[in-house]
Amino acid sequence: MSSTNKTIIFVGSAFLLGIVILVITYFFPLKNMHWGKIEYLPAQAVTVTGEAKTQQKNQVARFTAGVNITNSNKDQAVSEANKRVQEIIDSLKTFGIPQDDIKTQNLSIYQSEENYYDVDGSRKTRPGEWRVSNSLELTLKDIDRSSELSDLLTKSGANQVYGPSFSLDDTGDTERALLEEAIKDAKGKAEIIAKSSNKTLGQVLTINEGLSSGLQTPMYSREMGGGGGAPIETGTGTVYKSVTVTFELK
Repeated sequence: MSSTNKTIIFVGSAFLLGIVILVITYFFPLKNMHWGKIEYLPAQAVTVTGEAKTQQKNQVARFTAGVNITNSNKDQAVSEANKRVQEIIDSLKTFGIPQDDIKTQNLSIYQSEENYYDVDGSRKTRPGEWRVSNSLELTLKDIDRSSELSDLLTKSGANQVYGPSFSLDDTGDTERALLEEAIKDAKGKAEIIAKSSNKTLGQVLTINEGLSSGLQTPMYSREMGGGGGAPIETGTGTVYKSVTVTFELK
């Protein structure tokens, strides 16, 4: 082999070795290498949770209105329950609640059992009265009319009313704004940790969206036998967001 060819091979090998070294130092920075043992040390990082929440006026109210009928005759019990429920539905539609916001929640038909003692003193059971219950779940989107609806249900054929239960409905815009605030909160916490460790905050390594919730106000329940609807305050709900962020420490 001529000296010229040897020179070309040597230069080519040196060039290739240089490329390999550059690639290694790019993916494995020299400051993170322990050359005594050729050991790679991963970058230091800190993981924090950021949170943000706000109060927002409740947007919907939910009620449950039902009837309970007891009769020794099954057909009469069912007929009476159906009649009262239909009257409630008609009054709700007249009130302005759309059909889509009225749905049957529970329908139950069963015959109870009665205990009695026979002439010989033994305890026995026999068929008792028929019990029929039918309840509706109502969604009121015009939340400022909650007191009116409560009054309507009180005066209707319903003998059991539960509600109102207030909640948020569409919180998309609020959640997006809170997400940005939660990330800023996480960064602020990470900066405090970095400063106390004599480090500086680097790039974001990972970020995960956590909890998102619209907390509801409690539901009130009462059996109705007449009278007027109670005053109702719609209140607010809490919209909450959280994120978990990992930052590099330098």
